[in-house]
Amino acid sequence: MNSQALAELCYRMADDELILAHRHSEWTGLGPLLEEDIAFSSIAQDKLGHAQALYNIMHELCGEPDADTAAFTREESAMRCSQFVELPNGEYDFSLVRHFLFDAAEYIRWTALVQSSVEPLANLARKIHGELKYHLYHAQTWMVQLGANGNEESHLRMQSALNSAWPYALGMFELGVHEDALITEGISIGEKVTEERWLELVTELLQPSSLTIPNGVEPLNGGRKGYHTEHLQPLLDEMTEVYRVDPSAEW
Repeated sequence: MNSQALAELCYRMADDELILAHRHSEWTGLGPLLEEDIAFSSIAQDKLGHAQALYNIMHELCGEPDADTAAFTREESAMRCSQFVELPNGEYDFSLVRHFLFDAAEYIRWTALVQSSVEPLANLARKIHGELKYHLYHAQTWMVQLGANGNEESHLRMQSALNSAWPYALGMFELGVHEDALITEGISIGEKVTEERWLELVTELLQPSSLTIPNGVEPLNGGRKGYHTEHLQPLLDEMTEVYRVDPSAEW
């Protein structure tokens, strides 16, 4: 097994989950409905659990730092999250669109990882499959509700949010340096196939929403190589504030 390839894949996925979990948690107490407060908080907790499990796999199989160290001590340039997840929440329409596009990608990734040659990764994929289905169902429900079943304003706002999010969403599939090894060793299906399947799924799920996928958009890459927006460092400062008070403390 190519441990460097596995670590690259897991860091990309875990960092995405960690950072988006933090963004989702920012809606707690601020959502438009009580049920949405609960839903976004629950999804954020699930994503933190996924991130921790991925950091643990890297720690055990690749010799990477333990989960807390990996999550709370790396510099911004060492983070491998896509720029998509680090963007501020903005209005609720953008957060819902990001939720939908990200979780569609996660559903594709984890479904494929059920067949991964790395047994702990495949076992984790089987374990969390039900959570992923719920996340995607929740997101698609709101895309249809506000895109097609709301009013003209809600439709226009959701379409505008989709247009803004799309180039960042494409950046989720930025190729890594170990892409060939991941595919040839059966660790994952690779980013190109993941993106193709994601686009098919998103197209299918958006049909009832009356929303249109933007055409001719170039991806905004960089995050997988450590080049981030101005929004990530303030998020990391806030996220690690308590840990940095005493990294050796046991809570």
